[in-house]
Amino acid sequence: MIGILAVVAIIVLPILYIVGRVGVTLSYTYSQGERAGFVQKFSQKGWVCKTWEGEMAQTTQPGVPPLIWDFTVRNDSIATAINAQIGKRVTLHYRQHKGVPTSCFGETEYFVDGVSPAPL
Repeated sequence: MIGILAVVAIIVLPILYIVGRVGVTLSYTYSQGERAGFVQKFSQKGWVCKTWEGEMAQTTQPGVPPLIWDFTVRNDSIATAINAQIGKRVTLHYRQHKGVPTSCFGETEYFVDGVSPAPL
């Protein structure tokens, strides 16, 4: 009986904690919004868990260096839509999930879930 309790305490409880934490952090949105700019880098990355990682250049005024914003896409249809817009000005809708315990779900905490052309 003590052996079974030890197995539960050593193996099962940490697994339940990790699964619970991932579930909570991915279902709770810390913030959401939109950013506009030019997607200048976008690629699929990961050894086991493949996600799309991108880089957007946000320009405020001509002559001012752009702000670089890194983002993650987990949906292949959104990734296809972004790939079709590379080099064009776009608006990306995102949800920010703070505290995701592993990079298997994405390298950033900003998860893009929508894309649309942006006016110039």
